[in-house]
Amino acid sequence: MAVWVIRAGGHGEQEPYAIANDMAVVGWDEVGDLANLLERKSLLPLLVEVYPDEAENTLKNWETQLWAFSHRVEPGDLVILPRKRTSTVAIGRALGAYRFVEDAPSGCRHQIPVEWVKKDIPRQSIESDLRYSIGGAMTVFQVRRNRAEDRFRAFLDGRTLALGFDTKAAEELDAETEEVTHPDLERLALDQITDHISRKFRGHELERLVEAVLIAQGFVTDRTNEGADGGVDILCGRGSLGLEPPRMCVQVKSQDKALDVKVVRELQGVLSTFGADLGLIVAWGGFTSSADQEARRNFFKIRLWDPDKLITQLVSVYDRLPEDIQKDLPLKRVWTLVQG
Repeated sequence: MAVWVIRAGGHGEQEPYAIANDMAVVGWDEVGDLANLLERKSLLPLLVEVYPDEAENTLKNWETQLWAFSHRVEPGDLVILPRKRTSTVAIGRALGAYRFVEDAPSGCRHQIPVEWVKKDIPRQSIESDLRYSIGGAMTVFQVRRNRAEDRFRAFLDGRTLALGFDTKAAEELDAETEEVTHPDLERLALDQITDHISRKFRGHELERLVEAVLIAQGFVTDRTNEGADGGVDILCGRGSLGLEPPRMCVQVKSQDKALDVKVVRELQGVLSTFGADLGLIVAWGGFTSSADQEARRNFFKIRLWDPDKLITQLVSVYDRLPEDIQKDLPLKRVWTLVQG
């Protein structure tokens, strides 16, 4: 049995289809059905024919991923989908063989049936070394390091499995067997910032951080005392007194659990109570798919910030944050070359 990371679009475009239809999916639609391809050596010439303008190294990279997806993933293997849209992770088990579905949506025609056991696992609830292992930039790759299979299976059962093995021997095994996959540097940076915020801004302190971001964005805020929020942690608005629209109710949830649709619907009722125009929920554990869908139906009323979106907003105004926030969260902008 093996553990595979299989993404669903560079920006998560195919995630809703994959989750709703119990499938792992990848793109490269133009290649067509690979089920009858008997030897890996036949795949690269096919890719050269279909994508004549692509570089040789790129095509070899695609060959590795497509061959793994179509011929190496087996029933019972674990499939991990790091979700872009909700800052969560889905984990499931492959149920059947690869197939090509001609009439499926674009980007979803290469398919493997999957039972998604857990669909909305907060990223930060996964141990940091495993998060790093699933953070490769490729669309399809196998994860072996640090007993990944045993530990992810234990995670699905609600258990934590300690490493408890010879680290030197494991590193030697990794060097022999681990496939080459470059880390997603952006994802790595986000995870490092997320871990730091988890340590420095627990509980009510997360409200302080969110309020600082809103003030830097030009809002006038009123943060309630701890434990007496009446369903709202921060009230804010524009103008010198904060009375001008958009007037917003903000809820900040610091627990490491994905919030479901109930929280979104409750906030809708709170808006009328406070006479607010908009509602914002900041959830450190992210959101379930149902919560995300409900917010989308209320696009002009409700916004959801998971850790990734909060950090995106934070770094956009970082230079305007107060000194005490910058001291507790020291960040530096770094430019790096994108590997093609």
